[in-house]
Amino acid sequence: MRERPIVAIDGPSGAGKTTVSKLLARRAGLTRLDTGAMYRACALAARRSNIPWSDGKRLGRMCAGLSIGFRREGEEMRLSLAGEDVSDAIRTPEISMGASEVSVHAPVREAMVALQRKMGEEGGIVLEGRDTGTVVFPDAEAKFFLTATEEERARRRVAELAQTATPVDYEITLREIRERDQRDASRDVAPMVPAADALIVDSSTQTLEEVVDSLAARVAARSAPL
Repeated sequence: MRERPIVAIDGPSGAGKTTVSKLLARRAGLTRLDTGAMYRACALAARRSNIPWSDGKRLGRMCAGLSIGFRREGEEMRLSLAGEDVSDAIRTPEISMGASEVSVHAPVREAMVALQRKMGEEGGIVLEGRDTGTVVFPDAEAKFFLTATEEERARRRVAELAQTATPVDYEITLREIRERDQRDASRDVAPMVPAADALIVDSSTQTLEEVVDSLAARVAARSAPL
């Protein structure tokens, strides 16, 4: 067992992974690593370089050379791409869909998984994504699969974007969530599925505090010395 644990939180878009992972990392004194943000950065870099999200070979070469890093700013972790803070630029609906599209390509995932393992190899981290407990760190000390109904996830996404003055339509958002779920769950490389030993948590009717309490208790139990 590592001196400090690795906590993997997987699940579909809008399930609350970002907020829950932030709160859990803060409570447990761990560092949060947003793997989804890294794929968003790949999608953004591809769009800026005029590389189609469908071109796996070119995307793989590009991702292998990307300079991606995280920097703490207060309670937030900011993501940089080649030294530029792109934390806000990667959160648009377009780049969200792009992240799902680029992540289906094996060369892209190989590059990102290698970087994620390097960042978290010493433990003491909370990872959020779609395959962190199945592919990136299958030996993580604690694994969770956080989910919620499609309708609740669409409502949360609309509310989140409204705070950034980005108008979105609920029905369009719901359709995009369903499309992304289908693509993420059916891809050939690292499909989004719960790890066999993951605790499945439905956040549809739970408060944030209730979700974080249950995860924190599980982490503490898994991290306790034998």
